[in-house]
Amino acid sequence: MGGFSDLNDIFDAFMGGSGFGGFSGFSSGSGRSRNTGPIKGENRYMQLSIDFLESIKGVKKTISINVDRKCKSCNGTGAKSPSDIETCPSCHGSGRVQKTVRTAFGMMSQTAVCPDCGGKGYHNVKEQIEVSIPAGINSGQQVRVAGYGERGSNGGDNGDLYIEIMVKPHSNFVRQGNDILIQVPISAVDATLGTTIEVPTCHGDVELKVPAGSQPGTKLRIKGYGVPYLNSAAKGDQYVELKVIIPTKLTPTEKELYEKLAGKKHESPFEKFKNSFK
Repeated sequence: MGGFSDLNDIFDAFMGGSGFGGFSGFSSGSGRSRNTGPIKGENRYMQLSIDFLESIKGVKKTISINVDRKCKSCNGTGAKSPSDIETCPSCHGSGRVQKTVRTAFGMMSQTAVCPDCGGKGYHNVKEQIEVSIPAGINSGQQVRVAGYGERGSNGGDNGDLYIEIMVKPHSNFVRQGNDILIQVPISAVDATLGTTIEVPTCHGDVELKVPAGSQPGTKLRIKGYGVPYLNSAAKGDQYVELKVIIPTKLTPTEKELYEKLAGKKHESPFEKFKNSFK
């Protein structure tokens, strides 16, 4: 007999062209018996986009998905009623057949889907699922929906569906962990004299006192108005960054007031800076 190529020809003739590469699909007669018990199906994965405020408050979303379900008439057996059930003569109800052949290496067996019944008994249907997305979820986190994965084998249950949540960015709110950051514009006069403003938050407007003499970039905290912690009543905080706006156009009255302020005998910020070099 020739070399390895001849042995491959032998395997091809007896086992459908698998050659040596088919060893992974074969088992020797002396090996362990194959597990024929119920096996749960593989999990499935998908992504779902939600708005920023929906991630903060939580939301319910309805999605459509195709899933394999056991036939209601036969419960996966392929028969209309229990009395109609007949064991397939080829696969004996397993949905698979096993061929045993004699080779130069001894008796070898190969398992394949039954050609007579196809191992079926399922319907592929479209179902509507209501998915509950908890408050405080972040991009990249997943929600599990049991029983909406791939169908099982040997009567096993379906796997699960894992939905990865993708949160769309907001035009003003920025999430930092469980805190929220927002920039709020105020006038130079309000920053100098101090004021009270109504600040937008993810949970409604809140009054915030701006202290006199606040500088550009000052951050003020609103406690408990941030992102909820998952499965908790606690929330993070919201931080308000002051963006002081310097006017580019002045009315005659405003210009007169600024000129009077500039004419007062006190050291300006620039003069203070310049004097520090002396």
